[in-house]
Amino acid sequence: MKRARVTLADVAAMARVDRAVVSRVVNKDPTLNIRQETRERVLAAIEELGYRPNVAARSLRTSRAHMFGLFIPDFANPVYAEIIKGAESEAAAQGYVLVTGSATGAGLGEYMDRIGQGRIDGLLLAGTGEDADLAAQLDQAAIPWLMLNNRSQGVKRYVILDDQRAAALAVEHLVRLGHRRIAHLAGPSRADTAARRSAGYSAAMRDAGLPEGPITAAGYTPAGGAAAMARLLAEAPEGERPTAVFVANVASAIGAMEGVRAAGLEIPRDVSIVAVHDLDLAGYLNPALTTVRMPLAELGRRGVRLLGGLDPDATVAEVLTGPIELIHRRSTAPPPD
Repeated sequence: MKRARVTLADVAAMARVDRAVVSRVVNKDPTLNIRQETRERVLAAIEELGYRPNVAARSLRTSRAHMFGLFIPDFANPVYAEIIKGAESEAAAQGYVLVTGSATGAGLGEYMDRIGQGRIDGLLLAGTGEDADLAAQLDQAAIPWLMLNNRSQGVKRYVILDDQRAAALAVEHLVRLGHRRIAHLAGPSRADTAARRSAGYSAAMRDAGLPEGPITAAGYTPAGGAAAMARLLAEAPEGERPTAVFVANVASAIGAMEGVRAAGLEIPRDVSIVAVHDLDLAGYLNPALTTVRMPLAELGRRGVRLLGGLDPDATVAEVLTGPIELIHRRSTAPPPD
C-alpha cells in the first residue's frame, strides 16, 4: 500500500502545538518566541514522522510544478555532464525544467528542501551519498523517483547501463592484442557501477582462460586513478608487472596514465590502458585514450522519459543495453615481446 504523506497538521498534533508554530520552527523564524522544550518537541515530531516541508508532497493529481530533479554524486566527474545533457533535453521536450544537485554540496534531504520550494514532479537519483533510509524518505515525499545508473539493495526502481558488457569489451580488446597479464583499476568499493564493471572484468578473464590480475580500488577522479596505479605498479612482483590495465572510469584513467609515466614507464609500450566511458577529451590526451563508449546521454533521456509516466510506487528494473562500442586509440597496443 502507498504510504499517506505526512502533513503539517500531523506534526502539530504529535507536538501538541498549533500548525503555525510548526511552520515557523521549520522556517527558522527568528521572531518566534517559544520555550526551548516546545521547540524540541516540534523537532522531535518532525524527525519521528519523517516530515519534509519542502518536498514535493502535493498530490500530482491536482497540481504539477513542471520540474524534475536530478541528484548526482559529484559535478567534477565529467561523465555526469553527458547524463545531464540527455536528461535536460528530454525534460525540455516534455515542457519541464531539470534542477540538478550533487552529494558534495548537500545531502539528499537538504537538496530536496531547497529546489523549487520543494515542488517537483519526480526525482532521478544518480547518487545519494550516505542516506541509509533512502526509500523511506522518498516514499514519504509521495513523488515518482528512479535510480539512474545506480542501484540500492532491496530497491527495484532503477534504469542502468550494461556495465558488465562494457568491461567485457575492454578485456576482449586487450586479449585480442595479445595481453595475458591484465590488471583492473576498479571504482570505489561501495559504488554499484564499480561492482558491475568488476564482475564484467572477472567474467571476461574467465572466458579468455586467463587468471585475474591485481584488482585495486580507485576513486572516480584523476587523483584516485593516479594513486591506485602507483600502488598497483609498486606492489607487482618482479617480472609480473601487468602489461595492460582496464580502468573502470575515464576520469580515473587520466590519473592512471600519469601514474604510469611517474613510474618511468611508457604508454602503450610498457602498459596499455583502456577505460569505460568515452568523452571528447579522451581523444586529446597523450597518448589518445582507448575507451568503451556508453550511451550516457540516452541514459539521461530514458530516465526522464520513464519518470514522466511513473507512479510513485511503481517497480522498474531496466538495463539500457546499447549502443556500446570500443573506441580504439593509441593507449593500447600489443604487449612488449
